[in-house]
Amino acid sequence: MTTTDAVTSSAGKRPPIWQRHRSLSIAAVVIVILLITVLTDLPTGTSRTSDVSAERSVMSEVNSDLQPCAYSVHQALGIWALAATHQLSAADRAPTPGLLSDDQSACSLTNESTYDLASNIQPPSTAAGKELGQMISTATLWMTSDALRAIEAVQTLMNDPGNAAARRSLKEAETQLARDRRTALAAENAADRDLGARLAPVDLPAEPSGR
Repeated sequence: MTTTDAVTSSAGKRPPIWQRHRSLSIAAVVIVILLITVLTDLPTGTSRTSDVSAERSVMSEVNSDLQPCAYSVHQALGIWALAATHQLSAADRAPTPGLLSDDQSACSLTNESTYDLASNIQPPSTAAGKELGQMISTATLWMTSDALRAIEAVQTLMNDPGNAAARRSLKEAETQLARDRRTALAAENAADRDLGARLAPVDLPAEPSGR
C-alpha cells in the first residue's frame, strides 16, 4: 500500500461531521426544544368576542350558583320581618323551623351550588377576569358569612324574640350583606369597563330589613 493509498484509506474512515461534533448537535437540539417550549408557553391573544363570551359564561354560572342562597336569605329575613311585627299566625309560624333550616343549608359550603361558586369557577386570565375573580370572592363571603349569619340570627329570634345578642348579630349581618353586595357590584362594573361590554349583573338582591 502506497502512502497515498493510506491517506485515502484513512480519510475514507473519518466519521461524518455530525458524529465528530456530537456535542454541538446535542446542544442545537436542546436549544430547539427550549425554543419550542417557550413559544408554546407564551400566552395567546384572544379576540374581544371570545373574551366577552367567556366572561358572560362565568356570570351565568355565578348567578346560577347564587340563586339558592339569595332566595333563602331573602325568605329568612322576610319571615322575621313578619314575625317582628306580629303578622304571623300560629299556622304561619308552624313551618318556619323547617324553612329556616333549609335556608341555612342553602348558604352553607355543604350546599352544592355554594361549593361550586367557592371552588370551581375559573374566570379567564384577563383584566376583566381578574375583576370577576374578586367579585366571586366577595359573593362567596356574602353567602357563607353574611347570609348564613343573618339566617342563624333569625333562627334564634324566632325562638327567643327578645334575644339582644341575636338582634345585634342580625343587624351587623344585614349591614355586611349590603356592604358586600356593593363591593361585588363594583367589581362586576369594573369588569364591564375593562371588557367594553355589559355583562349580566351579579344577582345579589337588596334584602328586606329584618328589623
